Amino acid sequence: MPSLREKMAENGFESNDDYEFQLRCLLESPAKGIRTLNVTGEGERRKTAFANALARSLDFPHVLYHDFTDQSPPLPDVILPPSRDELGREEPPIEPLDQIVSEACAQSEGDPTVLILDQLHAADFREHIRIHRLVSSCYWDIRDGRYFANPRHLLLFLISEEPLYHALQKESFRVWINRVSERHLHYRPDEFGLSPVAQPLFDAIAQLFLALDAAPTRSELARILSDLQLHVRTTEHLQLSLFGRTEGLERAAIASPEHQPLLASVVEAAQKLLVTEHIELSGSPGRKRDPD
Repeated sequence: MPSLREKMAENGFESNDDYEFQLRCLLESPAKGIRTLNVTGEGERRKTAFANALARSLDFPHVLYHDFTDQSPPLPDVILPPSRDELGREEPPIEPLDQIVSEACAQSEGDPTVLILDQLHAADFREHIRIHRLVSSCYWDIRDGRYFANPRHLLLFLISEEPLYHALQKESFRVWINRVSERHLHYRPDEFGLSPVAQPLFDAIAQLFLALDAAPTRSELARILSDLQLHVRTTEHLQLSLFGRTEGLERAAIASPEHQPLLASVVEAAQKLLVTEHIELSGSPGRKRDPD
C-alpha cells in the first residue's frame, strides 16, 4: 500500500514531511460535530495544494471546493430558476457559499465528502459564525431551508491567511504547512537505478543541501541528477539547475561564496561518475541500469 506521502505526491503535493500522525488525530479521535482541519503555515497557495491533495488521497467520492476570493466562481451543476415569495417578489439567487455548503451537506448524507473552504480570511465575519454553527451543530441554514450534514461522512478543511474565529479554531485541528520540506531524507543510489559507485555523488549532494538548509524531494533530486548527467559541467551550471529544480531554494544562498567548495565537490563527483561508468538515471525507485 502506498504511504500517505506517496499518495499525496501522486495528487500534486510532494513533500518529505509526513502527515500520517495529524490525519490519525483528525479522523480517529472522538468528535461531537464535523471533523475540521485548519490548514495553516507559510506556504501560501501551497496550503491549497496540500488540502486538495489530502482530500484526493483519502479516496472520498466527493471533494467540493470554494475560494472566498474567487470573483467568478464556477456555475453549479444544477441552476435553479428564480423563485418568488408570497407577494410575488423575486428572490435573489443563492450565494456560491450557500450553494457549495448545501451540496456538501446533501452529499454527506450518503457518501464520504470533503468540503474545502479556501481564503477564509476574505469572508465576512458573519460567515465565520455560520461555519462554526455548521461544525458544532451539523446544519446550514439558507433562507427558510435547513440542510443537515452527516458528521460521520463530512470532513471540513479550512484555509486562512489569518487566525480563525476563536470558537471555530477551538473546534478544529491545526496542521502547519511549510514553504519547503523540513525533513531531510537519506537517499541511496539504488533508489534511482544506480550502483554503489554513485555513493560519493550522493554524499556530496547531501552535504551541499545540509549547508543550504534545504531538503530536496525525490522528484527534485531525480531531475538534478539528470541535469548532472546531461548538462551540468560547471558550478555555475549547477547553481542554475538547483534553483530551477528545487522549490523554495533562494538564489542568494546558492550563489554564496561559502557554498562554492561544496558546489565544486558535487560537480567533481558527477564528472568522476560519468567517466567510470555509463549511467541512466531515473526518478522511479527500483529501475535498473541498462547494460552497456
